[in-house]
Amino acid sequence: MGRYLALGGAARPMGRSISSVACLVFVVLLGLAFWAGAVWLGQVLLRMGALGV
Repeated sequence: MGRYLALGGAARPMGRSISSVACLVFVVLLGLAFWAGAVWLGQVLLRMGALGV
């Protein structure tokens, strides 16, 4: 006999399309974070080179 959670859980699992969209959004956010870090690091390195440090 199955038990169903009354609180704190979804009664049904997420659909396949919802989980794939969530995965795609997560990958896009990781990519944006990577490039933002790369641009920031490039700016720091260019400033250090311009100052002669």
